[in-house]
Amino acid sequence: MTIQQVDVLLVGGGVMSATLGTLLKRLDPSLTMAMVERLDHVAHESTDGWNNAGTGHAGYCELNYTPQGDNGVEIERALTINANFEISLQLWSTLVGDGGLPQPSNFINTTPHLSFVWGEDNVAFLRERYEKLSAHHLFRDMEFSDDPDVLRQWMPLVMEGRDANEKVAATRVHYGADVDFGSLTRNMVSQLEQSDNFDLILNYEVDSFKKLDDGWLIELDSMKGEKPRIVQAKFVFLGAGGGALPLLQASGIPEADGYGGFPVSGQWLVCKDPEIVQQHHAKVYGKAAIGAPPMSVPHLDTRIINGEPALLFGPFAGFTMRFLKKGSKLDLLKSVSPSNLLPMMSVGINNMDLTKYLINEVRQSHSERVASLRQYFPSCNDSDWSLAQAGQRVQIIKKDAEGKGKLEFGTELVASEDGSIAALLGASPGASVAAQAMIEVLEKCFADKMAQGWDKELKKLIPSYGQSLVDDATLLESVRKQTLETLQLG
Repeated sequence: MTIQQVDVLLVGGGVMSATLGTLLKRLDPSLTMAMVERLDHVAHESTDGWNNAGTGHAGYCELNYTPQGDNGVEIERALTINANFEISLQLWSTLVGDGGLPQPSNFINTTPHLSFVWGEDNVAFLRERYEKLSAHHLFRDMEFSDDPDVLRQWMPLVMEGRDANEKVAATRVHYGADVDFGSLTRNMVSQLEQSDNFDLILNYEVDSFKKLDDGWLIELDSMKGEKPRIVQAKFVFLGAGGGALPLLQASGIPEADGYGGFPVSGQWLVCKDPEIVQQHHAKVYGKAAIGAPPMSVPHLDTRIINGEPALLFGPFAGFTMRFLKKGSKLDLLKSVSPSNLLPMMSVGINNMDLTKYLINEVRQSHSERVASLRQYFPSCNDSDWSLAQAGQRVQIIKKDAEGKGKLEFGTELVASEDGSIAALLGASPGASVAAQAMIEVLEKCFADKMAQGWDKELKKLIPSYGQSLVDDATLLESVRKQTLETLQLG
């Protein structure tokens, strides 16, 4: 059997693999690369427009990024996420400028980001959050109001039919973004395909790994009954969303020991009625229900997917055994191993309330889901909304200091000691910070190349690279002005 030899094998046809492939191709056009995707086209799992929130996660509206701590509202995570999203904006801006991406409206559109709360305690929380965030240069354009007349201008549907005596408040950043990550990814992969030394392999999945002295030997099985393929790669990136965990386990690297996964499904209520859709132009995020995972923060969103506008409300989380939307019901069971059995059992025992919450979410009726929507759109009609399936997410389970388990809701890069293989695990904030996540791959797995000049080339793609947008207000002002203009935001 012929062995295909490449410098880089990208496993998974989503935004992470597409971003890493784009960066590598810009840093060294001579690299040979292949991307393998188990479905018949790219960006059809977690990256698909209907399978994620489409929010350009910048910490503007997501209240779970600013938890209430012992010393009040904590803003550190929001600052980090905001700075990381700015890195993605810089990369996309550069690609738009040199023809590597199409007109911005093909994948990103201005959609104000709002946080909305009701009740005296929640209003006090939001006011404190606003005061702390707006004092930092990353959030200095944030607005706050508890004036119902102002809020009716910001979000008419949310205020329509609401009790006039109810205490409400909202914050807004007018240049927030809705991102069609599916369109973005397809455009990046299309650009990669124009290179003679890039090969897109569809309808194949990884069957086995074999470690070599200089890389990996990967056997690929056809999803269509075709002959298997074998790829020899010096570097392998596992960017397969929920599927990255079992692939990482199959690689056998010691760094994978102890990791497990907690899968969560999702659903949206969707409205496509033009008369309703045109009355709302914002992403309005609220506070998560008690016991809900962070990915279940409710929000009423303007979405533009494949050029079609719609309103989405949700997500409604649920319990699942699958790691991928088009995966197997045995995914969770197959992921259990001697190294992660104790952490997974520990998380299962200590998170029974979360499991019950997810199961109850699945059992909700349409009228019960619409009742949740009425907290954000009081005058909505059941018949205007239909249920759609969102994507699967696999939250990280890892060993804690006592060797037991803890559930993580962020993302984490796991790489072998020799830097020959890396995997991205977890979900939130996901696609929005793909550029920063893939920079971490470059720094960890291509450290010698970075020291030999890639760092200078990377700075041409991302002007703030190597500097802190959290600490440098002047730098932030410069790059944000450029990206907002180029991407036509605000």
